Amino acid sequence: MKATDIILFFAAALVSYLVSGLNPAIILSRAIYHKDIRTCGSGNPGFTNFKRSFGGRYAWFVFLLDIAKGAVLFLAFGLLFRHFRGEWATGVAVSAVFAMLGHAFPVWYGFRGGKGVATLVGAITGIYPPVVLLCFAVWVVILMMTHYVSLASIVAGCCFPVFTIASPKVNQSVPFIVFSFVTAVLLLYTHRKNIVRLKNGTESKIYIWKPHRKADK
Repeated sequence: MKATDIILFFAAALVSYLVSGLNPAIILSRAIYHKDIRTCGSGNPGFTNFKRSFGGRYAWFVFLLDIAKGAVLFLAFGLLFRHFRGEWATGVAVSAVFAMLGHAFPVWYGFRGGKGVATLVGAITGIYPPVVLLCFAVWVVILMMTHYVSLASIVAGCCFPVFTIASPKVNQSVPFIVFSFVTAVLLLYTHRKNIVRLKNGTESKIYIWKPHRKADK
């Protein structure tokens, strides 16, 4: 391996980990509400808990910022790897894995971070957007059927490697295949408490659109 390659891999890993560790939910909850989102609700510093704890006014900013920070990282390192190594997928995959690790275990916040779902969305978009649409479709269907964001995220994340292997556009890319399985495992790990609550029937539901109540007669 060339010295340039070592520098690229190290930079992709370190920068992605550190930048992705900056959590919008924690930053916005402290700046706007003067609270730490990790002390509210389920304690998870992500979109779902932010929306449940503070309402939807700023929750979508959390979701979009999580995607945006990831997309910028993946695009930057994808382009750098393409320029120096002649290929795109490895740079995005390395950046994405460490970005998810940074988001889930941020050094800035005592290694207490989020689940990494939005980071995963940004990563897949950076490599092959059609897989995002398939995973998102699964996420929406499961959410609408169950109203469990965690379950929808887990199922969609586990479908990621399946869609990757089934897609002729990316199933020849070893880095992308490895990345798909690694991220699926990471999502299962970061949702381990949710899995226990789902099993025990204590997981909270969320309604994107509040159900209409029939007027009392």
